[in-house]
Amino acid sequence: MKMQWIAIRFATLLGFGLMMTAPIPALAQTSVVYHIDDAQVQGLKGLRNIRNHLDVAPDTKITVVTHANGVDILMDGGKDLKSNVDYGPLVGALKSRGVRFEVCEITLKNRNLKKEQFTLDADFTPSGVVRIADLQFKNNFAYIRP
Repeated sequence: MKMQWIAIRFATLLGFGLMMTAPIPALAQTSVVYHIDDAQVQGLKGLRNIRNHLDVAPDTKITVVTHANGVDILMDGGKDLKSNVDYGPLVGALKSRGVRFEVCEITLKNRNLKKEQFTLDADFTPSGVVRIADLQFKNNFAYIRP
């Protein structure tokens, strides 16, 4: 019985020893999806959050998915109604830093909008909520809703 206990203990220690000598995988790049569905509530705050995020962690992969009234931040001439700040330059600056901006095509249909009404910085996705779910589940993106 004592020999079995010694063998089990040795095997356990050997296993831990092998784990400690195994190479540690490189840290993966952080990927984040920002969810914006109301430009007036989230627009400026979200764009500033993204800027701050990249200032601190510039290698972060960021995708912004917009739907419902959130798509307004990507429309040509879109402005924050309270401050009259134009979203375009803020979006353009973030796009130049690698941020991807996506517009829900279901929203286009529901609001009778055309792709031509959006800045060149906008990409399109068939469904904003499906895209967010896929980024989170399939691609391990962290989720942020400003």
